[in-house]
Order: sequence, then structure tokens, then C-alpha cells
Amino acid sequence: MVRTAEESLNRPSADQDPAAESAPPSGSEPVWDSPAPLASDRRVDDARILPSRTDTIAREASSLVGGPVGAHAVVGRSRHLTPLRVLFALALCGLALGWFGKAGCLQQAPPDDGTAGRAGAEMRLDWDDQRQFTNLCYSDVISLFGAERLNQGALPYRDFWFQEDSEGQTIKRYMEYPVLTGMFMYGAAQLSRGWSWVEDNWGVPGALDVVLFFTIVALGLTAFWLITIWATALTARTRMWSVWLVALSPLVFVHAFTNFDAIATAAVAVALLAWSRDRPWLTGVCIGLGAAAKLYPALLLVVLGALCLRTGKVREFGCVAAAAVGSWLVVNLPVLIPYPTGWWEFFRFNADRSADPDTIYRIVADAAGFTWNIDLLNALSVGLTVAVIVAVAAIGIWAPRRPRVAQLAFLAVAGFLLVNKVWSPQYSLWLVPLAVLAIPHTRLLLAWMTVDALIWIPRMSLFLDAERRWLPDEWFTAGVVVRGLLVIALCAVVVWQIWHPQDDLIRQGNDGRRYDDPAGGVLDGAPDRIARRTRRHDSDRHVPVGVG
Repeated sequence: MVRTAEESLNRPSADQDPAAESAPPSGSEPVWDSPAPLASDRRVDDARILPSRTDTIAREASSLVGGPVGAHAVVGRSRHLTPLRVLFALALCGLALGWFGKAGCLQQAPPDDGTAGRAGAEMRLDWDDQRQFTNLCYSDVISLFGAERLNQGALPYRDFWFQEDSEGQTIKRYMEYPVLTGMFMYGAAQLSRGWSWVEDNWGVPGALDVVLFFTIVALGLTAFWLITIWATALTARTRMWSVWLVALSPLVFVHAFTNFDAIATAAVAVALLAWSRDRPWLTGVCIGLGAAAKLYPALLLVVLGALCLRTGKVREFGCVAAAAVGSWLVVNLPVLIPYPTGWWEFFRFNADRSADPDTIYRIVADAAGFTWNIDLLNALSVGLTVAVIVAVAAIGIWAPRRPRVAQLAFLAVAGFLLVNKVWSPQYSLWLVPLAVLAIPHTRLLLAWMTVDALIWIPRMSLFLDAERRWLPDEWFTAGVVVRGLLVIALCAVVVWQIWHPQDDLIRQGNDGRRYDDPAGGVLDGAPDRIARRTRRHDSDRHVPVGVG
């Protein structure tokens, strides 16, 4: 095969390719004969990390499709079977499993008011005998369609209703979700009403309004999760294939359509991608939009603020913060100004709610046999959250070597979940893309994701009548404790690798390459501006830094 001097630089090393020992020295005249004309495109992506060579699980799984990538394979020229398209295909398979997991709760049944079989009798959703729990198919999307009065065309934050709280007092209720999520729900409800109108007037196939609503929401959440996959893969750069774990995470199978969290994960993923591409304004816009859907994306401001302070990139962080506040206000002010009480409902509802069964607070209360005072619980939760934020910022500023953005982002979100008084099951989706970017250890990640997904089984048992329960409550408590320990273990791995960057596989590349931060953007390779005591590692000395 004819190979130019430039191409010779892209050949595998001798330990990867035995034939390399007989290759002519770099810069010599071509000496090999080619049995066929050379391809017009002779580029080789020799920087890409190939999991079938480096990851035990991927290597074993690759046996189903012919085994690991060959030593002489040319990587990076495929026009059709690109990594992104394969990841999208895997993601659609995972989302399809998630859809089928919820399908049991979309079954229809005849009316139970004695009108079955009569002309004009309307079908109803079949949740008889606690079907939504026994079939493990419960979804907030289905419940909220009626609970938030979306089935009646209620406009979120303007329209209200009355219901009794846990103490038997009648209170005025509004939409309990942040504005972007609430308006997404309203838009999906209006589309489902529009489809019903088309069904009545044009005869197209139809279904129950709640089934139409769930279907439309699921399509939207699918789009948001695919955006999450796309942005995470591009942020991973040379480790793009590692994002298969985001596409096929067990948590996606269970919780992709449990609630509306994919909106926020997409915003965070695009924000990280924009930051890695030196787009601070776009980063801020995405953080602001994410915070308008769920509050946790605002934690990225802490992460970027600490790292930018350390490197003196104050102007770039100012752009991010200004854009984040501006985009958040653009979304929220049109609701806050005319409907301040409805807008405030999200904060009121979360301040008044007790600790979730999935949190350390409920476990402590149940073990000690007491009930939390809500003011004390709120103070403790907020205080610990502030402590987590301070700790994350301190790690970002004072670690011996500047942490990667994904590492610090994972610590911030994981710490927030561990100390928050609410950890709804689907919140674990927040960690999935961040964990894959931060932690290059498939077995550890897969163990956590599997345990976290399986917690859904004993959690559904909590809501069943006593005669139907298949597991004692202690199983759920044990699952939550194990999940919490695994998340703490992930955080410990991240902190260890921050203090021992020579052990961080994401900083390592092919052929001895070393990277600073593939998702760092303006931070990648930037020198520190804050004087600090550091501990240099021998493996980090005289190592060239490149862009991942």
C-alpha cells in the first residue's frame, strides 16, 4: 500500500501494529504497492478512543458484531455509519423500551358508570386495581394531565383550583412546575385538543385525550433526549463512543417518560457543548433556559464561576452569567408580571412539601421515629446545599490541578441531589450525561445506573394496598441507601482523579497524547491566575497539552 510521509505519521505504533516494524522510515519514498486505487479521502482519525479496544464491556459486546476494531482499520471515513448516527439508533432503542414500559398505563376500558355499550358512551383510562403501580408503568405525565387541569384547557399560572392539603385545609393551587416546563405541558395539551378536533371533523384515528397528551409529550421528550445525546457526544470529542452508556442507560428505560426532565438535560448538555466550543453567550442562554425548566442547571454557574476565577477568565464568565439571567428573565417575566401568585406556586409548593421517601431525611426520620418540622427541614436542606456549593467551588479553585468542567459539574449536581429534601426517581437522569463525561469507568457507572433503575420496583410497592404489596418497605429503604452509597463512591472517584490527574483516563489519549480538558473551552490549557500551593505529579511534567 502506498503511503506518503504525512500519512505515515498517522500509522499505529509498533505495539499496536506488528507490520509497523517493517514500515519505511518517515519521509522516505513510497515503496508499497496497492492492489486497488487509493481512496480520494485518506484522512485517519487516530485520536479517537475506541471502546472495543479500551473498555472490557464494549470489547466483549463487540463479539456480537465481529469483535473489536482491527489493528489496520481506517477510522473516521465512514459517510453513513457515523458514531452519531449509531448513537441515535441506540438511543431510539432505549427510548422505545421506555415507551413500552409506560404503555401498560395507556390502556383503555369501558366506562364504569353503567353506560358501557350505549351510544355515545366514552372510554376511560384503565387504572383499575392500581394498575399503574402493579404494572410499574406509572408516569407523572399521565397524572398531571388531569391534576393540573390541562384536560380542561386551563392556562398555567393564571387558572387555579382548590384542593385539600395533608392537614385537611383547603388551599388555592396553581401549576407547580417552572415556567418552561409548565408551558411545554400546556402546548402539548393544546396539541392533543387540536388532534381531537381533527378527529371529530376529519375522521383521522384518535384516542383518549390523556393518551394523545402522553404521546405528544413523549415525542417532545424523545427530541430533547436525542439533543442530549448529540451534545454530549460532541462534547466528549475523542471519547464520543462512551456516550453509548447515555443512550442505553437503564435509567432511560425506566424514567425517560416518567416526567419532563429531558428538557433540562438537553439544556445542560447544549450549554456544556457551547462552552467547549468557546461560545459563552450561548452557554449562558442554555443555562438560563434550563433553569426555567428545572432549577439545577443554575449550578453550572457555580462550576464555571470557580474555574473562570481560577484562570482569570472573568470576562467570559460575565458573559455566561449575563446571558443566563437574561434568558431566564425573558422566559419568566411574561408570567411573573401578570400572574405573580401563580408564578410563585413552584417555590411555595416545594417549601411546603415534606421529605421524599428517596432522601436521607426520610430514612433518618423513619429510623428515629419522628416527623420533621418543615421549617427545620427546609433550613437543613438549604444549609447543606450551600455547603455543597461552597465545597464544589473550593475544589475548583484550590485543587492541585484545575478540574475538568464535567468533573466539577457532576460533583455539584450529585451533591445537590444527596442533600436535597426531594429526590424524585427521574431526577437521576440529570446525572447520566454528566457522569459519562466525568467518569471513564463503565462498570462503575453501569452498576450505579442499574441499582438506581431497579429502585423503581420497591418504590411502586409503597403505593399499593397492603394486600397487594410484593415487597416490604425495608427493601425500598435498602435500595435508596445502596444508591446513595454508589453516588458517593462516584463522587469519591471524581475527587480522587481531580487530585491525581495522572489516573484520569479522559486526560489521556492515543500515542501518548495528554489533554487538559476536552470540554474546557477557553479554560483548556489556560494557566492558573490564583496563587496556591500545588503538588505536581511526575507524570504531568513536560507533557504537551492538546485540545480534545
